[in-house]
Amino acid sequence: MSPLAHAAESAKQAVAFEWKSSEPLIRPPADAKHIFGVKDPSIVYHDGRYHVFMTTAGKNGWGMAYTSFARWEEAPQAPLFMLDKSPIGPGYRAAPQVFYFAPQKLWYLIYQGGDPLYSTTRDINDPRSWTAPKPFYPNVPESVKNAKGEAGWLDFWNICDDRNCHLFFTNDGGSFFRAETAIERFPQGFSEPVVVMKEKTEDLFEASNTYKIAGTGQYLTLIEAMRPGGRYFRAWTADRLDGAWKPVPGEMNVFAGADNVKFPGRAWSEGVSHGEMIRDGVDQTLSIDPCKPLRFLYQGLDMEKDRKYDYIELPYRLGLITATAPNVISQMCRK
Repeated sequence: MSPLAHAAESAKQAVAFEWKSSEPLIRPPADAKHIFGVKDPSIVYHDGRYHVFMTTAGKNGWGMAYTSFARWEEAPQAPLFMLDKSPIGPGYRAAPQVFYFAPQKLWYLIYQGGDPLYSTTRDINDPRSWTAPKPFYPNVPESVKNAKGEAGWLDFWNICDDRNCHLFFTNDGGSFFRAETAIERFPQGFSEPVVVMKEKTEDLFEASNTYKIAGTGQYLTLIEAMRPGGRYFRAWTADRLDGAWKPVPGEMNVFAGADNVKFPGRAWSEGVSHGEMIRDGVDQTLSIDPCKPLRFLYQGLDMEKDRKYDYIELPYRLGLITATAPNVISQMCRK
């Protein structure tokens, strides 16, 4: 191989994402026959423990649950606490995001209940301590309504820089939105959402999550897309949260999916769906460390062959993928 070809091949290898997956780590309790799947995880590591919030899908519809453990080996045995037993209450609750808002010394749990809602607590270890839901907007913004006047927004995600907090979300129609409020006004005062990216529905679908890449001045956004081999994530970077998002190198800027995730045994998951990076902190900046192997907690679809499922019955489980090769994010490490 010529030096030029070798350099080109090395560059290609350096930016391609490669992953290995765990077995399913979090699943519905064996005695909870009314729960079909666990989905949409959000995770922080705080005070020596992982804290995971997730959607539950079951006979009673959509709700949320919480679990905690010190080591990943403990995750399969960690009990789930159903958050409808807290002041969050029963009803449609889904797609949580958790972070610590340092200016107020409060933990925030953001989720969808039709519109974007939030609850707060001072003690993340006590799942009964979350406050009752409150909305971010008093009314549905005009920019997210469809032709029939119906709201089309879901999978809400908040991240803050030094001055503003930014609320990102998608609409299952190929649009990626952003709104903002001053950090001292959070969680109130969000602006009219604007579209920051628009593609075909299947190429820009849902489950967006955005992070600050520590030590770089760069941000990373991941958004779920669809194809025949299952759900997968695409990746973009920007130099500010209200800036233009540029796709990472590679065909369809693939971050993680069936083509680049290896399993230790049976490939139990059909694709890589709604999930969250393992952050290097807990606060509202949502920082990830490019000098450590990337890890992403995701929902995997573990279906029985030839069995038919209604959508709510789909057997989603939570697993962890870990990067196994240099990539465009690890290249940003400045040790």
